[in-house]
Amino acid sequence: MNSNGCPFCTLPRARILGGNEHALWIRDGFPVSPGHSLVIPKRHTGSFFDTSDAERQALLALLDEARAATIAEFAPAGFNIGINDGPAAGQTVPHLHIHLIPRFEGDQADPRGGVRWVIPEKADYWSDLSR
Repeated sequence: MNSNGCPFCTLPRARILGGNEHALWIRDGFPVSPGHSLVIPKRHTGSFFDTSDAERQALLALLDEARAATIAEFAPAGFNIGINDGPAAGQTVPHLHIHLIPRFEGDQADPRGGVRWVIPEKADYWSDLSR
């Protein structure tokens, strides 16, 4: 990893919970639920679409590893998996990272729609099926 001031390129070793040749995983510094993790490529790149096949395979393998560890520690009922790719999509750190967000029964009154809620006025497609 390079040290260009990017917070993911300069992570303290103590924060890293797992890794492989191309990626690492940490707990999110601002978690939205217990066990919220990030899977991050070691190479500084901003977009998922700029990763190599080997990097994508490594990221997904580590996502599985992070999921298994999260299940063992927190026993969530489900997960949201997300990438904010580009500023218009909400990306605030310009280094690709995949969010693994554990979900728990009752953490939201109605969790339907999941990641569709990034644009709230379009998330609920089931209430008015006549559209």
